[in-house]
Amino acid sequence: MRSSLYTAAYLGLSSNSDDSFEEETEETIPPHCHITIRCTREIAGFNGLGEAVRRLDFRSSVRDRRRFHYICALLRLLVAHKGIANLSGSAQRQLLQMVEEVASHVNDSQQHLNILRGLALQLQHIVYQENQKCWGKPLGSTNLWQAHVETIKRIQNVANQIQIKEPGPEIRPKLHDLPEECIREIILRIADHRDLEASADAWTLMATLVSEQRIWRELTRFHFNQKQINTILDLNNFKLMGDVKDWKKVYHQLKRTYGLNDDYQFAEILSLCRYCCCLFWPSDGHPCIVDQSPDYKQRLEEAGGQLALSQPVPPAQFLKFFSL
Repeated sequence: MRSSLYTAAYLGLSSNSDDSFEEETEETIPPHCHITIRCTREIAGFNGLGEAVRRLDFRSSVRDRRRFHYICALLRLLVAHKGIANLSGSAQRQLLQMVEEVASHVNDSQQHLNILRGLALQLQHIVYQENQKCWGKPLGSTNLWQAHVETIKRIQNVANQIQIKEPGPEIRPKLHDLPEECIREIILRIADHRDLEASADAWTLMATLVSEQRIWRELTRFHFNQKQINTILDLNNFKLMGDVKDWKKVYHQLKRTYGLNDDYQFAEILSLCRYCCCLFWPSDGHPCIVDQSPDYKQRLEEAGGQLALSQPVPPAQFLKFFSL
């Protein structure tokens, strides 16, 4: 890119020509990453985590509120279960850079402080745990690990210095000033039963609203499909008794029976294109082989194939694509 601009300047092109050339060259390509799903004798491949993180632009995506929780969930899995010592040096640096970006974003937005502090504690435990040392020294480059320790200290300092302050008295309206109908609508948008139960301890009106059957009924329908709900209702003979009297009890029984799908907390999840084996963010899309090759698209249509076949990739499944 830089050499091309120097060549243009040498040829005496105008500044307007340079601008147009730069615009054409820097045409935004959506973040995406091709991966090898299966390795065979005919197809050999290796997926590098560091390269995937770079190509999918995870570091910048931290500040995208749609992707923030997905990336933080991925970081928690990497730090808690895989361990930083099992990653390559490049992936280690990128992981810590992403956590540092999370710290900067939390500091600027004054939100999700609990997520940042949890990551900082996990990192401290991983770096200093004994099974990552050999003869009293960390495995790998001493200088690299010293840089990791300094990065983690910076992250911890940011996490410890953040103080969430209540808006000043001049900021109106406050939560207590809102009518009951507005408070109920806020509660109906809480997707975690733990947050719902905790909000009941904050205020008498909140406790009254949380005890309403409608709140737990909507939470139940949000997490579970109608078939699962009907199964539990039949087991408890609720249909014979008429209306359900305790939706909170039904919710917790469904949770014990089927478990909760953690994907509900992600506004956007990475997707895998089944045609070109490409990971991409759905909101950005990706350059798919179906769009780039009209012949392939025509053959696919003649074979009766679907033209928008992709599947979501939760954080745990994302890590399975790599040898960690």
